[in-house]
Amino acid sequence: MTNIPLFRVMKDDHWVKPFFKQYKLALVAALFLGFLTFFSAGALMFISGFLISKSASLPTNILLVYIPIVLTRTFGIARPVFRYLERLTSHNWVLKMTSQLRLKLYQTLEQDAIFIKRDFRLGDVIGLLAEDINHLQNLYLRTIFPTVIAWILYLFIVIGLGFFSWWFALFMFLYLAILIFLFPLVSVLVNGARQQKEKALKNGLYTELTDNVLGISDWIFSQRGQEYVALHESSQNQLMAVQAKMKSFQNKRALLFEVAYGGLILATFLWAGSHFTGHHGGAANWVAAFVLSLLPIIDAFAGLSAASQETNSYADSIERLNALPSLRPESTTNQQPQAPYTLEINNLSFHYAGDERLVLDQLSLTIPQGQKLAILGRSGSGKSTLATLLRGDLTPSLGDISLGGVPVTAIGEAIPAYIGVIQQAPYLFRTSLLNNIRLGNEKASLEQVWHVLERVGLKEMVATLPQGLDTMVDEAGLRFSGGERHRIALARILLKETPIVILDEPTVGLDPITEKQLLTTFMEELKGKTVIWITHHLKGIEYADRVIFLENGQLEMEGSPAFLAETSPRFRHLKAVDDGEKETL
Repeated sequence: MTNIPLFRVMKDDHWVKPFFKQYKLALVAALFLGFLTFFSAGALMFISGFLISKSASLPTNILLVYIPIVLTRTFGIARPVFRYLERLTSHNWVLKMTSQLRLKLYQTLEQDAIFIKRDFRLGDVIGLLAEDINHLQNLYLRTIFPTVIAWILYLFIVIGLGFFSWWFALFMFLYLAILIFLFPLVSVLVNGARQQKEKALKNGLYTELTDNVLGISDWIFSQRGQEYVALHESSQNQLMAVQAKMKSFQNKRALLFEVAYGGLILATFLWAGSHFTGHHGGAANWVAAFVLSLLPIIDAFAGLSAASQETNSYADSIERLNALPSLRPESTTNQQPQAPYTLEINNLSFHYAGDERLVLDQLSLTIPQGQKLAILGRSGSGKSTLATLLRGDLTPSLGDISLGGVPVTAIGEAIPAYIGVIQQAPYLFRTSLLNNIRLGNEKASLEQVWHVLERVGLKEMVATLPQGLDTMVDEAGLRFSGGERHRIALARILLKETPIVILDEPTVGLDPITEKQLLTTFMEELKGKTVIWITHHLKGIEYADRVIFLENGQLEMEGSPAFLAETSPRFRHLKAVDDGEKETL
């Protein structure tokens, strides 16, 4: 992890910096209200000190303290009011900014979702979501706002004292500079590196935990459970050691800051006592006023050191976000293919960025509308990559794919209207069953929903649920069996009425009986539609009109199931093996 100053990262930033301009009025208002909060607090103590001293001298007329009494009440009310308005404005500004930031992050990750597993580990993504966004939120609330407000207050104090004594104003300028600039600088040099290391260890724990938990069965089966626990405890202990050093330094720094600020109060007491004695009546009144006014202002300066030490972490977070791929401009063409919706694949080759190995190598294929095509091959043969290319989620390295005479990449966001997908593990959202089914068609009537449920064989099951279609679905739909989740996904497709459906190994993990029933339902209900069925074995292959085998990205065998059974010894062997459930492709 690099140690890059915040200002250098912000110079080329395109994630955080734009929000300064977008919400500049709210930003200025928050800073001004923050200044007024501390000004009111200082003025309250200033007037209160003057009032108490003046009242103790037994003034001959109440009118002599009437104005200080009114001002005390005014600043006493103003301080909490300005504080509330400042918090309201600054937090509203930050929450609006971070909500837009999260939206931009989700959109960036979503548009490149196909690359997530290739370019990121799950721990990296969790680190982005859980740590980096929160760090950038704190960048404003804990660093930028307090620092700018403290600087404004610093200049106000120095200029204000200049009207009374130029040499004491100069002394205050230098003394406060130590508290405002030197203390934070030392914190950055000493504790900033520890802060950055803490964040690196946290991100490492995210990655370590997600990788290990997802593979916990491997640890258990290999009888290395204790080794896993020891590995995690080692990383945790490193994190706790860094945090202990940070806390120790912070305690020492806080004590030293309090002592230094006490020296400032003492210096102000001596200056006020010498400056006003013999020059102004009631010298004690002014001494108390100036000394007491410094007490609440300490809050404006005390947090600067803690805020500054986090700048390395902020810089790292901004750097990580800017390292993400930029959002692609939304397609403005969205060309519409024309029926018949024939898929044409011409000399298609594809390789992933950074890997010159061809996943698909000069593949040519025509899939006419209404054909049921089974694509078989071993893992890594290019089946799933081909399905992704067919939807336009990836761009071919060479060659092209067209649907109804239009390149699939030019169809843009309208592609779901033409090509639907049923994945290995269809996802159900934590909302009502009705909403989950209506993802296919938000305008579908209840009658249409019940009709598709009947078609996929779920009508009776849903009717027996206590709340029917209003039944809440658990996260990921775990209350439903694998076969039921696939039928719900099919119901979505039927509501959508897409002419082409991709079945991406939908029966993986299902028992043979459920697999057979599900395949029968798929093929019967998708009659007349183009079905591209990606599978790794030959169960139910008789449903296909055409079968192709991919091997190392190339077309190895092609033909109807009957033709291949008659002409291909390899096909016959694989079919016999699959029927005997001894092994798969």
